Amino acid sequence: MTASWQAFATVDPFAGMTGSEPGRLRNLVGGQWVDAGAWRDDIVDPMNGEAFLRVPDTRDLAPFIDGLRSCPKSGLHNPLKRNDRYVRLGRVCAKAAAMLATPDVAEYFAKLTQRVMPKSRAQCAAEVTVTRVFLENFAGDGVRFLARGFSNPGDHPGQESRGYRWPFGPVVVVAPFNFPLEIPALQALGALFMGNRPLVKVDSKVSAVFEQFLRMLIECGLDPGDIDYIHCRGATMGELIEGAADVIRLVQFTGSSTVAERVAETMHGKVRLEDAGFDWKIVGPDFDAAWLDYVAWQCDEDAYNASGQKCSAQSALFVHDNWAERLLPRLGELAARRSLADLTVGPVLSWSNAEIAAHIDAVLAVDGTELLFGGRPLTGHDIPDRFGAYEPTAIRAPLGALTGSDFGLLAKELFGPFQIVVTYGDDDLGIVLSLLERMQNHLTAAVVSADIRFQHRVLGATVNGTTYCGMRARTTGAPQNHWFGPSGDPRGAGIGTPEAIQVTWSAHREIIADQGPMPDGWTTPDVR
Repeated sequence: MTASWQAFATVDPFAGMTGSEPGRLRNLVGGQWVDAGAWRDDIVDPMNGEAFLRVPDTRDLAPFIDGLRSCPKSGLHNPLKRNDRYVRLGRVCAKAAAMLATPDVAEYFAKLTQRVMPKSRAQCAAEVTVTRVFLENFAGDGVRFLARGFSNPGDHPGQESRGYRWPFGPVVVVAPFNFPLEIPALQALGALFMGNRPLVKVDSKVSAVFEQFLRMLIECGLDPGDIDYIHCRGATMGELIEGAADVIRLVQFTGSSTVAERVAETMHGKVRLEDAGFDWKIVGPDFDAAWLDYVAWQCDEDAYNASGQKCSAQSALFVHDNWAERLLPRLGELAARRSLADLTVGPVLSWSNAEIAAHIDAVLAVDGTELLFGGRPLTGHDIPDRFGAYEPTAIRAPLGALTGSDFGLLAKELFGPFQIVVTYGDDDLGIVLSLLERMQNHLTAAVVSADIRFQHRVLGATVNGTTYCGMRARTTGAPQNHWFGPSGDPRGAGIGTPEAIQVTWSAHREIIADQGPMPDGWTTPDVR
């Protein structure tokens, strides 16, 4: 272990794992925890490259496909079948929320999260808190209320149309590395709430966290036969989805937009996606010196927390000229405070330093661009070469550079501590809005302004699914108190709220009760 990491691992979180030996993971299939018979040798400590987890290298997919086949299209429950399960899952949520509220359990999950996805203590603790509050929100009758429908009067006595929220049945959740607890927990539970039986796969670099959470849920009363959990390589999961595409009713995928499109093609569109996002923030013309430090702080938080490895991270910052002279230097000062010592900057798990450097060099080769700060690899650490370790970096690009052939390069998401900064003037807002129209992914955004007319002009011309607006506007935020997900794409997945769960994990079904009297004047037709 490096010296900077020891402060966060004085108690090894793997020692608390359920199982015959610390750090040894297992699949859950058919209600049983089982070994896969083979182990991966490429899952290493992201801080020093040492082997520290025994993650199954699952090859036998038949039991998991059988698990999918075991669930009918009508789900494990629905409003007309086994509706006692809604209440039971509400009780599981209540017990699990109480468990996560226990200080030593919360500490365990925060430390385990930080161990596999190194980010600041505050970020890891917040992930646990979001998951706990989500469980609290759906405790008691919360799950039952998700299935609320409606009725409309019919055309005659005895006729009534009833709208129901109906499960899909056998479904799949594929979750990324950047939020090892929050994303798979909220999506898998949302699937279960609505009556589906999910098969869950989490990026193997961090899959230990959800396994431990799943064991906790079972301890809190979840039937282990309700869900399967697989540790495997991404390519193997692709084979499973392709081999069971006729059985799987829905795949909810969070992660790379490239992989998302492949999954969508395999599933013939039966997907809900929360893919990559080149998320933007616009700082409006109404400069306010009293807000300068706060706006700068929030920009730094949005761009560089978790080393920029958030799907909601601020990738492009459009700053009005009225702010630029004072805001941009402040951004550099705040970024310079981040260090490996407290993991306010840390390993980049999907980009190597070579890849990051190549992208920075390509952007700086565009006419008019300049390095505002950063741009160098971190030093004095043992992070393995397969992972990136880079200073928080910002490159300023002229507005005109984005309007031409370099737009694709400048609007490419680097999933790390990197952002593009663009300044604009009073007459340039139309150009900025045209650039936002060209972007392909529309997850989060922020409009930093107190000017209602400016807010409405930007909001009315854009489609990002989760958009903050006002002087406190951010691009990153906890999804347990509001919808979080993309807009502008009918395949978009939501997370966190009742509406997100209903839209992502259930379909509308209409049942028309028609039990009235025989119509007046009706006679048997003459069939002679």
